[in-house]
Amino acid sequence: MKRVLIPLLVACLFMLVGYAMSQPNRVAFWNSMEVTLTAYNSTRAQTDGNPHRAAWNNRLRPGMKAVAVSRDLIDLGLDNQTEVWIDGFDGPYRVLDKMNQRFERRIDIYFGKDVAAAREFGQRTARIYWR
Repeated sequence: MKRVLIPLLVACLFMLVGYAMSQPNRVAFWNSMEVTLTAYNSTRAQTDGNPHRAAWNNRLRPGMKAVAVSRDLIDLGLDNQTEVWIDGFDGPYRVLDKMNQRFERRIDIYFGKDVAAAREFGQRTARIYWR
């Protein structure tokens, strides 16, 4: 009985630790901070010419879970391709773009071409998590 029970308990422990590490705000291994959330779109007026090319040369497509970060957050580890979890939003977003230097502690959520939805989103404050 012990030969079966101990490996089973060890396997369950590894599964629980793996799940806890994959979810933000469950373990102390995650960085977090409060930021201002805004929205942006793939329009020529909101970019520097090519509305589907981000600052790190990533390609943006409507429907992607992508964000742009202010430059001060890059120094904190929110670099290109970093996964970011935002309180109140589903799943991870991927950092694919960076914002103008005038912004601080801000994240822009990518809304594709839906300008009306981005305007309705407005400006909010939320806690973000990343590793």
